[in-house]
Amino acid sequence: MFKPMLFSSLKKYSKEQLLRDIISGIIVAIIALPLSIALALASGVGPEQGLYTAIIAGFLISFFGGSSVQIAGPTAAFATIVAGIVATKGMDGLVVATVMAGIILILMGLCKLGGLIKFIPYTITTGFTAGIAVTIAIGQIKDFCGLTYPIGTSAIETADKVKAIVKNIATINPFAVITGVICLIILILWPKISKKIPGSLIAVLVGILLVKFIPAFSSVKTIGSLYTISNKLPIPSIPHLSLDIVKDTLPNAFTIAVLAAIESLLSCVVADGMVNSKHRSNTELIGQGIGNIGSALFGGIPATGAIARTAANIKSGGRTPIAGIVHAIVLVLILVVLMPYAAWIPMPTIAAILFQVAYNMCQWKPFVKLCKTAPKSDIIVLVLTFVLTVVFDLVVAIEFGMLCAVLLFIKRSSEQTGVEGWHYKEEDETTDNDDLLFVPKSVRVYEISGPLFFGASQIIANIEFKKYTKCLILRMRSVPSLDITGMNALDDLYKKCQKKNVRLVLSHVNEQPLNVMTKAGFVSKVGLENFRPNITSALEWASECSKDI
Repeated sequence: MFKPMLFSSLKKYSKEQLLRDIISGIIVAIIALPLSIALALASGVGPEQGLYTAIIAGFLISFFGGSSVQIAGPTAAFATIVAGIVATKGMDGLVVATVMAGIILILMGLCKLGGLIKFIPYTITTGFTAGIAVTIAIGQIKDFCGLTYPIGTSAIETADKVKAIVKNIATINPFAVITGVICLIILILWPKISKKIPGSLIAVLVGILLVKFIPAFSSVKTIGSLYTISNKLPIPSIPHLSLDIVKDTLPNAFTIAVLAAIESLLSCVVADGMVNSKHRSNTELIGQGIGNIGSALFGGIPATGAIARTAANIKSGGRTPIAGIVHAIVLVLILVVLMPYAAWIPMPTIAAILFQVAYNMCQWKPFVKLCKTAPKSDIIVLVLTFVLTVVFDLVVAIEFGMLCAVLLFIKRSSEQTGVEGWHYKEEDETTDNDDLLFVPKSVRVYEISGPLFFGASQIIANIEFKKYTKCLILRMRSVPSLDITGMNALDDLYKKCQKKNVRLVLSHVNEQPLNVMTKAGFVSKVGLENFRPNITSALEWASECSKDI
């Protein structure tokens, strides 16, 4: 059910909370300003596109979303994939991909798929997040060092960027490096001085002062020397559409949708823990879809819930979506009044901000911990996803990561399924256990454990019986589930029993396997009387039937 959290929050709204939301919205907007510009540049678009995204998507997601405190906007997770789309498909391709991603997100919400995000393995999210962080960091080396590339240099893929850096390392600008290092030090140390004013804003101001007022730093490139700055409000535009563009951008649209869903819902979960609330996952997906469609049509880039900005909102007193709406309105005022001054921001300062973003998102501690403690199969998925993200792109990484994870899961699950025949006491064998059940020589008992599915159905072929066997009992109390492949294997076993004139008896069949057997006609074929509630009943029935065979 689509029920935006905004309308629920307004039912018990107060003047005191309105004041707190306004203050929080202003603070978050100040934090979002340099980040939005930096992430837009990292995505291969102009600086104003970052603000357009934070304004349009931030407003729509707060208005229609399923979280009370979520702050949305451009995030680092999208930077590499957006840059790739812009470089190969142009802005029209990005708009089409983002709109399609928004439609996918809305459909996911309407189909109540919010809970399915938890089925994406932690190893995959950790792997591609670390991979994105590495690609972002590599992409900022050029601006941080002030390198100059010859005209026509292609540096879209990460490998191309590394080659270009190595080839042009001699063009390094020492004053750019000094600017970047100073800004990076400020970003690291400023939180220890003050947490009320964002360190990124201080780094921007110091960077501008260095380049503007110290002649030696005049050679350092700024946003204005590379981009045309506009303070115009976003206006709607319809992209050029064609079947080829739609087909080409569909994989990217799917990746954007999955990333937006994962990051926004993770942010909601973190926020719930901080404010003791509960988000509406399906409504949040619909809100994310609406926000991304709006962002794309108004010149923005993909957006999702931003964990850092959401946490800042909570710490600043924001408790309703009004804070997110205020944050968007404040950014409109900043766009109109202050955007021309963004031309003064040095590129090494932007690179330093993105270095910090990359470090914060790389999750190197969880990555190292997984490599030390996780099973080998999980490590394979983790490293594969990470490497593919860096070497190729996110689409390839998620596709192969999920495929590898599924195959390894099937392998592990199949290893948990087994079939074991009961041991029969020989005439001269003694035992201290008087509780052992008596099994006639003409009765054979096999116990199956674990799910009986396509990855493990071959174990049924291991069931054998002697020439003197008149009845075969399958004890299935430890079989929680059965699929059609497992059902076919049981059907083949029944046919084998018929040929050998052996009665098949099944003991303690659980609800799900029994439903599959009934639907497949197996119960009526074998006979309902041959389905017994427990092993004692099955043995008694097998003994009685063996006398008649």
